[in-house]
Amino acid sequence: MSEKFQIVGSLLRPEALLKYKREIEARDDIQYPFYEDFEGYQACETQAIQEVIQKQIAHGLSVISDGEFSKSLWHLDFVWGLNGVRRFIADNGYFFRDLDDTSKYETRRDIGLEFTEKISGKHHHFIDIYKEIKANAGEQTTKLCIPSPSHIFGEWSFSQDAKRYGDKDANSYYHDRSEFKADLASAYKAFLTEYAEVGGKIIQFDDCLWEMFSDDNPSSPFTGGDIDHAQIEALAQTFIDLNNDVIDFGHSLGLTVWTHNCRGNYDSRNMGAGSYETIAKLFLKQQRYDRFFLEWDDERAGNLSALQVFKERPDTEIVLGLLSSKTAILDDEARVIDLLEQASEIIPKERLFLSHQCGFASCDGGNELSEAQQWAKIDQGQALAQKFFGE
Repeated sequence: MSEKFQIVGSLLRPEALLKYKREIEARDDIQYPFYEDFEGYQACETQAIQEVIQKQIAHGLSVISDGEFSKSLWHLDFVWGLNGVRRFIADNGYFFRDLDDTSKYETRRDIGLEFTEKISGKHHHFIDIYKEIKANAGEQTTKLCIPSPSHIFGEWSFSQDAKRYGDKDANSYYHDRSEFKADLASAYKAFLTEYAEVGGKIIQFDDCLWEMFSDDNPSSPFTGGDIDHAQIEALAQTFIDLNNDVIDFGHSLGLTVWTHNCRGNYDSRNMGAGSYETIAKLFLKQQRYDRFFLEWDDERAGNLSALQVFKERPDTEIVLGLLSSKTAILDDEARVIDLLEQASEIIPKERLFLSHQCGFASCDGGNELSEAQQWAKIDQGQALAQKFFGE
Protein backbone atom coordinates (compact mmCIF):
# COMPACT_ATOMS: atom_id res chain seq x y z
CA MET A 1 0.00 0.00 0.00
CA SER A 2 1.16 3.54 -0.73
CA GLU A 3 1.49 6.37 1.77
CA LYS A 4 1.15 8.61 -1.27
CA PHE A 5 -2.56 7.86 -1.41
CA GLN A 6 -4.67 9.79 1.10
CA ILE A 7 -8.36 10.20 1.86
CA VAL A 8 -9.87 13.56 2.71
CA GLY A 9 -11.66 12.17 5.75
CA SER A 10 -15.30 11.14 5.56
CA LEU A 11 -16.59 7.65 4.80
CA LEU A 12 -20.05 6.18 4.30
CA ARG A 13 -21.85 5.52 7.59
CA PRO A 14 -23.47 2.15 8.35
CA GLU A 15 -27.26 1.94 8.43
CA ALA A 16 -27.39 1.32 12.18
CA LEU A 17 -25.72 4.69 12.77
CA LEU A 18 -27.73 6.50 10.10
CA LYS A 19 -30.93 5.53 11.91
CA TYR A 20 -29.92 7.81 14.79
CA LYS A 21 -28.58 10.53 12.49
CA ARG A 22 -31.90 10.79 10.65
CA GLU A 23 -33.74 11.23 13.94
CA ILE A 24 -31.33 13.99 14.97
CA GLU A 25 -31.87 15.79 11.66
CA ALA A 26 -35.60 16.09 12.28
CA ARG A 27 -35.38 17.71 15.72
CA ASP A 28 -34.07 20.99 17.11
CA ASP A 29 -35.26 20.53 20.67
CA ILE A 30 -32.08 18.59 21.40
CA GLN A 31 -28.49 19.76 21.53
CA TYR A 32 -25.14 18.26 20.59
CA PRO A 33 -23.83 15.57 21.11
CA PHE A 34 -27.37 14.14 21.51
CA TYR A 35 -26.36 10.97 23.38
CA GLU A 36 -28.81 11.46 26.23
CA ASP A 37 -31.71 11.85 23.78
CA PHE A 38 -31.43 8.47 22.03
CA GLU A 39 -30.93 5.22 23.89
CA GLY A 40 -28.08 3.24 22.36
CA TYR A 41 -26.81 6.06 20.15
CA GLN A 42 -23.43 6.60 21.80
CA ALA A 43 -22.69 2.87 21.93
CA CYS A 44 -23.64 2.52 18.26
CA GLU A 45 -21.43 5.45 17.25
CA THR A 46 -18.50 4.17 19.29
CA GLN A 47 -18.73 0.71 17.73
CA ALA A 48 -19.03 2.17 14.23
CA ILE A 49 -15.93 4.33 14.76
CA GLN A 50 -13.95 1.37 16.03
CA GLU A 51 -14.96 -0.71 13.03
CA VAL A 52 -14.23 1.97 10.43
CA ILE A 53 -10.79 2.58 11.92
CA GLN A 54 -9.98 -1.10 11.48
CA LYS A 55 -11.28 -1.00 7.89
CA GLN A 56 -9.03 1.96 7.11
CA ILE A 57 -6.05 0.07 8.48
CA ALA A 58 -7.03 -3.07 6.54
CA HIS A 59 -7.16 -1.05 3.30
CA GLY A 60 -3.70 0.34 3.92
CA LEU A 61 -4.53 3.94 4.70
CA SER A 62 -1.60 5.66 6.36
CA VAL A 63 -3.51 8.46 8.12
CA ILE A 64 -6.52 7.38 10.17
CA SER A 65 -9.60 9.36 11.21
CA ASP A 66 -13.01 8.44 12.58
CA GLY A 67 -14.40 8.58 9.04
CA GLU A 68 -16.33 11.56 10.45
CA PHE A 69 -18.80 9.05 11.90
CA SER A 70 -19.14 11.31 14.94
CA LYS A 71 -20.58 14.08 12.75
CA SER A 72 -23.87 14.79 11.04
CA LEU A 73 -22.44 17.57 8.83
CA TRP A 74 -18.80 18.18 7.99
CA HIS A 75 -18.66 21.59 9.67
CA LEU A 76 -21.63 22.29 11.91
CA ASP A 77 -21.03 19.59 14.52
CA PHE A 78 -17.85 21.41 15.47
CA VAL A 79 -19.80 24.65 15.88
CA TRP A 80 -22.58 22.86 17.81
CA GLY A 81 -19.90 21.69 20.23
CA LEU A 82 -18.72 25.20 21.07
CA ASN A 83 -20.06 26.76 24.25
CA GLY A 84 -22.62 29.45 23.49
CA VAL A 85 -24.26 27.89 20.41
CA ARG A 86 -27.82 26.69 19.85
CA ARG A 87 -28.81 24.75 16.74
CA PHE A 88 -32.24 24.92 15.14
CA ILE A 89 -34.08 23.88 11.99
CA ALA A 90 -33.97 26.75 9.49
CA ASP A 91 -36.57 27.60 6.86
CA ASN A 92 -34.29 26.23 4.16
CA GLY A 93 -31.09 24.27 3.77
CA TYR A 94 -28.08 24.98 1.57
CA PHE A 95 -28.67 24.94 -2.18
CA PHE A 96 -26.54 22.74 -4.42
CA ARG A 97 -26.56 22.20 -8.17
CA ASP A 98 -28.63 19.12 -8.96
CA LEU A 99 -27.36 16.30 -11.15
CA ASP A 100 -28.96 17.86 -14.24
CA ASP A 101 -26.63 20.85 -13.61
CA THR A 102 -29.49 23.35 -14.01
CA SER A 103 -31.95 22.98 -11.14
CA LYS A 104 -31.35 23.53 -7.43
CA TYR A 105 -31.09 20.79 -4.85
CA GLU A 106 -31.85 21.62 -1.22
CA THR A 107 -29.97 19.99 1.63
CA ARG A 108 -31.17 19.15 5.13
CA ARG A 109 -32.45 22.11 7.15
CA ASP A 110 -31.01 21.59 10.63
CA ILE A 111 -28.34 24.15 9.86
CA GLY A 112 -29.57 27.12 11.87
CA LEU A 113 -27.18 28.55 14.45
CA GLU A 114 -27.86 31.02 17.22
CA PHE A 115 -25.00 32.41 19.29
CA THR A 116 -26.49 32.80 22.73
CA GLU A 117 -23.37 33.90 24.63
CA LYS A 118 -19.66 34.43 24.18
CA ILE A 119 -18.36 31.34 22.38
CA SER A 120 -15.63 29.14 23.79
CA GLY A 121 -13.75 26.12 22.47
CA LYS A 122 -12.91 24.64 25.85
CA HIS A 123 -13.95 21.10 26.77
CA HIS A 124 -15.19 20.35 23.25
CA HIS A 125 -16.66 16.91 22.60
CA PHE A 126 -14.28 16.46 19.64
CA ILE A 127 -11.47 16.03 22.15
CA ASP A 128 -13.18 12.88 23.44
CA ILE A 129 -13.68 11.72 19.87
CA TYR A 130 -10.01 12.19 19.11
CA LYS A 131 -9.02 10.21 22.21
CA GLU A 132 -11.18 7.41 20.84
CA ILE A 133 -9.51 7.60 17.42
CA LYS A 134 -6.05 7.53 18.95
CA ALA A 135 -6.85 4.62 21.27
CA ASN A 136 -8.18 2.48 18.41
CA ALA A 137 -5.61 3.38 15.75
CA GLY A 138 -2.65 1.95 17.65
CA GLU A 139 0.64 3.14 16.16
CA GLN A 140 -1.04 4.57 13.06
CA THR A 141 -0.84 8.29 12.27
CA THR A 142 -4.13 10.00 13.09
CA LYS A 143 -5.87 13.25 12.21
CA LEU A 144 -8.99 15.19 13.12
CA CYS A 145 -10.97 17.27 10.61
CA ILE A 146 -12.75 20.50 11.57
CA PRO A 147 -14.00 23.50 9.54
CA SER A 148 -11.60 26.36 9.01
CA PRO A 149 -12.11 29.48 11.15
CA SER A 150 -12.72 31.55 8.01
CA HIS A 151 -15.46 29.22 6.79
CA ILE A 152 -17.48 29.69 9.96
CA PHE A 153 -16.73 33.41 10.02
CA GLY A 154 -17.72 33.65 6.37
CA GLU A 155 -21.01 31.81 6.73
CA TRP A 156 -21.96 34.03 9.66
CA SER A 157 -20.88 37.19 7.85
CA PHE A 158 -22.63 36.39 4.58
CA SER A 159 -25.92 35.45 6.19
CA GLN A 160 -28.19 38.47 6.30
CA ASP A 161 -31.17 36.21 6.89
CA ALA A 162 -32.20 36.22 10.54
CA LYS A 163 -33.74 32.79 10.03
CA ARG A 164 -30.28 31.22 9.58
CA TYR A 165 -28.31 32.70 12.45
CA GLY A 166 -30.89 34.14 14.78
CA ASP A 167 -31.96 37.77 14.64
CA LYS A 168 -28.71 39.73 14.67
CA ASP A 169 -30.59 42.82 15.80
CA ALA A 170 -32.25 41.14 18.76
CA ASN A 171 -31.55 37.55 19.74
CA SER A 172 -27.94 36.96 18.79
CA TYR A 173 -25.12 37.62 21.24
CA TYR A 174 -23.00 38.89 18.34
CA HIS A 175 -23.78 42.05 16.39
CA ASP A 176 -20.24 43.07 15.42
CA ARG A 177 -18.08 41.18 12.92
CA SER A 178 -14.80 42.12 14.58
CA GLU A 179 -15.97 40.88 17.97
CA PHE A 180 -17.23 37.61 16.50
CA LYS A 181 -14.01 37.09 14.55
CA ALA A 182 -11.85 37.67 17.61
CA ASP A 183 -13.91 35.32 19.80
CA LEU A 184 -13.96 32.68 17.07
CA ALA A 185 -10.16 32.77 16.81
CA SER A 186 -9.90 32.47 20.59
CA ALA A 187 -12.29 29.51 20.60
CA TYR A 188 -10.20 27.73 17.98
CA LYS A 189 -7.01 28.38 19.92
CA ALA A 190 -8.53 26.98 23.10
CA PHE A 191 -9.63 23.88 21.21
CA LEU A 192 -6.21 23.40 19.58
CA THR A 193 -4.51 23.75 22.96
CA GLU A 194 -6.57 20.90 24.39
CA TYR A 195 -6.12 18.86 21.19
CA ALA A 196 -2.33 19.11 21.48
CA GLU A 197 -2.52 18.25 25.19
CA VAL A 198 -4.23 14.91 24.46
CA GLY A 199 -1.64 13.99 21.85
CA GLY A 200 -3.07 15.46 18.66
CA LYS A 201 -0.44 16.02 15.99
CA ILE A 202 -2.35 16.72 12.76
CA ILE A 203 -5.38 18.98 12.46
CA GLN A 204 -7.16 19.48 9.13
CA PHE A 205 -9.18 22.63 8.42
CA ASP A 206 -11.84 22.11 5.74
CA ASP A 207 -13.11 25.07 3.72
CA CYS A 208 -15.74 25.67 1.02
CA LEU A 209 -15.57 29.43 0.48
CA TRP A 210 -12.43 30.10 -1.54
CA GLU A 211 -14.21 29.75 -4.88
CA MET A 212 -16.55 32.60 -4.00
CA PHE A 213 -13.60 34.84 -4.86
CA SER A 214 -12.96 33.24 -8.28
CA ASP A 215 -13.62 35.57 -11.19
CA ASP A 216 -14.66 32.60 -13.35
CA ASN A 217 -17.20 31.20 -10.88
CA PRO A 218 -20.63 31.89 -12.43
CA SER A 219 -22.46 31.06 -9.20
CA SER A 220 -20.48 33.48 -7.03
CA PRO A 221 -22.10 36.66 -5.69
CA PHE A 222 -18.74 38.36 -6.19
CA THR A 223 -18.67 38.27 -9.99
CA GLY A 224 -20.02 40.81 -12.46
CA GLY A 225 -19.34 44.32 -13.64
CA ASP A 226 -20.83 46.07 -10.62
CA ILE A 227 -18.53 44.39 -8.08
CA ASP A 228 -16.00 46.42 -6.11
CA HIS A 229 -13.05 44.07 -6.63
CA ALA A 230 -10.80 45.89 -4.17
CA GLN A 231 -13.40 45.42 -1.45
CA ILE A 232 -13.86 41.75 -2.32
CA GLU A 233 -10.11 41.12 -2.27
CA ALA A 234 -9.92 42.84 1.11
CA LEU A 235 -12.57 40.42 2.39
CA ALA A 236 -10.59 37.48 1.02
CA GLN A 237 -7.55 38.83 2.84
CA THR A 238 -9.58 38.94 6.06
CA PHE A 239 -10.32 35.23 5.63
CA ILE A 240 -6.67 34.44 4.94
CA ASP A 241 -5.42 36.46 7.90
CA LEU A 242 -7.91 34.81 10.26
CA ASN A 243 -6.83 31.35 9.16
CA ASN A 244 -3.14 32.23 9.36
CA ASP A 245 -3.57 33.56 12.89
CA VAL A 246 -4.96 30.19 14.00
CA ILE A 247 -2.51 28.19 11.83
CA ASP A 248 0.43 30.02 13.39
CA PHE A 249 -0.95 29.27 16.84
CA GLY A 250 -1.29 25.61 15.92
CA HIS A 251 2.31 25.58 14.73
CA SER A 252 3.41 27.13 18.02
CA LEU A 253 1.85 24.10 19.77
CA GLY A 254 3.79 21.73 17.54
CA LEU A 255 0.78 20.83 15.37
CA THR A 256 0.91 20.09 11.67
CA VAL A 257 -1.96 21.95 10.01
CA TRP A 258 -3.56 20.76 6.77
CA THR A 259 -6.47 22.08 4.72
CA HIS A 260 -8.99 20.67 2.27
CA ASN A 261 -10.70 22.96 -0.21
CA CYS A 262 -14.11 21.84 -1.48
CA ARG A 263 -16.59 22.97 -4.13
CA GLY A 264 -19.49 21.30 -2.38
CA ASN A 265 -20.13 17.61 -1.77
CA TYR A 266 -23.63 16.57 -0.77
CA ASP A 267 -25.49 13.49 -2.00
CA SER A 268 -23.13 13.42 -5.04
CA ARG A 269 -24.03 17.06 -5.85
CA ASN A 270 -21.72 20.07 -5.99
CA MET A 271 -22.21 23.71 -5.14
CA GLY A 272 -20.09 25.73 -7.54
CA ALA A 273 -17.18 26.24 -9.87
CA GLY A 274 -14.21 28.59 -9.90
CA SER A 275 -10.67 27.78 -11.01
CA TYR A 276 -7.64 27.67 -8.76
CA GLU A 277 -5.71 29.94 -11.13
CA THR A 278 -7.90 32.90 -10.19
CA ILE A 279 -7.36 32.52 -6.44
CA ALA A 280 -3.88 30.97 -6.35
CA LYS A 281 -2.06 34.15 -5.29
CA LEU A 282 -4.50 34.57 -2.42
CA PHE A 283 -5.62 31.28 -0.92
CA LEU A 284 -2.84 28.99 -2.14
CA LYS A 285 0.16 31.27 -1.88
CA GLN A 286 -0.64 33.11 1.34
CA GLN A 287 -2.23 30.56 3.67
CA ARG A 288 0.45 28.96 5.82
CA TYR A 289 -0.86 25.39 5.74
CA ASP A 290 1.56 22.47 5.68
CA ARG A 291 -0.52 20.43 3.26
CA PHE A 292 -3.29 21.37 0.80
CA PHE A 293 -5.93 18.87 -0.32
CA LEU A 294 -7.19 20.32 -3.63
CA GLU A 295 -9.93 19.27 -6.06
CA TRP A 296 -9.24 18.47 -9.69
CA ASP A 297 -11.79 15.74 -10.33
CA ASP A 298 -13.38 17.66 -13.20
CA GLU A 299 -12.97 20.79 -15.31
CA ARG A 300 -14.44 23.19 -12.71
CA ALA A 301 -11.08 23.69 -11.01
CA GLY A 302 -9.28 24.63 -14.22
CA ASN A 303 -5.86 23.31 -15.18
CA LEU A 304 -2.88 22.58 -12.95
CA SER A 305 -1.09 25.87 -13.59
CA ALA A 306 -2.14 27.10 -10.13
CA LEU A 307 0.49 24.73 -8.70
CA GLN A 308 3.12 27.21 -9.85
CA VAL A 309 2.60 29.25 -6.67
CA PHE A 310 3.84 26.34 -4.58
CA LYS A 311 7.28 26.51 -6.20
CA GLU A 312 8.05 29.31 -3.74
CA ARG A 313 6.96 27.10 -0.82
CA PRO A 314 9.35 24.12 -0.83
CA ASP A 315 8.08 22.73 2.47
CA THR A 316 4.41 22.63 1.43
CA GLU A 317 2.78 19.35 0.34
CA ILE A 318 -0.06 19.11 -2.19
CA VAL A 319 -2.67 16.38 -2.37
CA LEU A 320 -4.16 16.21 -5.85
CA GLY A 321 -7.86 15.30 -5.68
CA LEU A 322 -7.95 13.78 -9.16
CA LEU A 323 -10.34 10.95 -8.27
CA SER A 324 -14.08 11.38 -7.65
CA SER A 325 -15.89 10.41 -4.46
CA LYS A 326 -19.21 11.38 -6.08
CA THR A 327 -19.44 8.53 -8.58
CA ALA A 328 -20.04 4.81 -8.12
CA ILE A 329 -17.77 3.78 -11.00
CA LEU A 330 -14.00 3.54 -10.89
CA ASP A 331 -12.05 6.50 -12.23
CA ASP A 332 -10.29 6.88 -15.57
CA GLU A 333 -6.80 5.68 -14.71
CA ALA A 334 -5.13 7.11 -17.80
CA ARG A 335 -6.47 10.58 -16.98
CA VAL A 336 -5.19 10.36 -13.40
CA ILE A 337 -1.69 9.22 -14.40
CA ASP A 338 -1.49 11.92 -17.07
CA LEU A 339 -2.42 14.65 -14.59
CA LEU A 340 0.03 13.29 -12.03
CA GLU A 341 2.74 13.48 -14.70
CA GLN A 342 1.75 17.08 -15.48
CA ALA A 343 1.81 18.02 -11.81
CA SER A 344 5.23 16.46 -11.29
CA GLU A 345 6.63 18.71 -14.01
CA ILE A 346 5.72 21.66 -11.78
CA ILE A 347 6.19 20.27 -8.24
CA PRO A 348 8.64 17.48 -7.30
CA LYS A 349 7.03 14.07 -6.80
CA GLU A 350 8.10 13.89 -3.17
CA ARG A 351 5.76 16.78 -2.36
CA LEU A 352 2.74 15.35 -4.19
CA PHE A 353 0.01 12.95 -3.06
CA LEU A 354 -3.15 11.51 -4.64
CA SER A 355 -6.71 11.47 -3.27
CA HIS A 356 -10.35 11.71 -4.18
CA GLN A 357 -11.51 15.30 -4.48
CA CYS A 358 -13.53 15.09 -1.25
CA GLY A 359 -14.81 12.65 1.32
CA PHE A 360 -17.47 10.06 0.57
CA ALA A 361 -19.95 11.46 3.10
CA SER A 362 -19.37 15.10 3.93
CA CYS A 363 -22.79 14.93 5.53
CA ASP A 364 -24.01 11.74 7.08
CA GLY A 365 -26.34 10.68 4.24
CA GLY A 366 -23.32 10.21 1.99
CA ASN A 367 -22.82 10.16 -1.75
CA GLU A 368 -24.66 7.90 -4.18
CA LEU A 369 -22.56 4.76 -4.05
CA SER A 370 -22.37 1.66 -1.88
CA GLU A 371 -19.83 0.95 0.82
CA ALA A 372 -18.32 -1.79 -1.36
CA GLN A 373 -17.96 0.69 -4.23
CA GLN A 374 -16.36 3.19 -1.84
CA TRP A 375 -13.67 0.74 -0.76
CA ALA A 376 -13.11 -0.36 -4.36
CA LYS A 377 -12.44 3.26 -5.27
CA ILE A 378 -10.06 3.60 -2.33
CA ASP A 379 -8.23 0.45 -3.40
CA GLN A 380 -7.99 1.86 -6.92
CA GLY A 381 -6.44 5.03 -5.52
CA GLN A 382 -3.89 2.95 -3.63
CA ALA A 383 -2.97 1.06 -6.80
CA LEU A 384 -2.65 4.22 -8.86
CA ALA A 385 -0.42 5.86 -6.25
CA GLN A 386 1.73 2.71 -6.16
CA LYS A 387 1.99 2.74 -9.96
CA PHE A 388 2.94 6.42 -10.22
CA PHE A 389 5.04 6.99 -7.13
CA GLY A 390 6.58 3.51 -7.10
CA GLU A 391 6.47 2.87 -3.37
